Amino acid sequence: MSIFIGLSSNLDDPRAQILKALERIAALPRTRLARCSSLYRTSPWGYADQPIFWNAVAQIETQDEPRPLLESLTRIERDMGRARPAARWGPRRIDLDLLLYHARRIDEPDLVVPHPRMGERVFVLLPLLEIAPNAGEPGTARPYALCLPRLRRPGDAILAEPPPIRG
Repeated sequence: MSIFIGLSSNLDDPRAQILKALERIAALPRTRLARCSSLYRTSPWGYADQPIFWNAVAQIETQDEPRPLLESLTRIERDMGRARPAARWGPRRIDLDLLLYHARRIDEPDLVVPHPRMGERVFVLLPLLEIAPNAGEPGTARPYALCLPRLRRPGDAILAEPPPIRG
């Protein structure tokens, strides 16, 4: 298992925001962008009165530990103009989530890995499983692919375009 980051945007040309975030992730010191999923368009989750989201998952290799990596991702969000939405799960220019960090389980203030709700979100699982079909919850034998059948609803995630970066 490797390190996976979820990318999401629904404001200010979301496709361009995701591509810009991928460039910034690739430029992090001691980090290599290994692969990126296709880009998916998905209906909003949790708060429906907002624009459609674009989503992707990136696989990286880094020498950073989880906390410094999370700080780098937060800095990228801030530099790209992310403001915390007024509504939970509201519109955003960019959202970067640390989904998986090798096979580690982490439960610290402001840092929980694997991402606590990723097994409930088609917009995370489809791009993740595209580039890591055998990904599973660390410390268990449960593959994330088993979550998809109970989550899928028509229109949940629509392939928008092929991966912008191939590993």
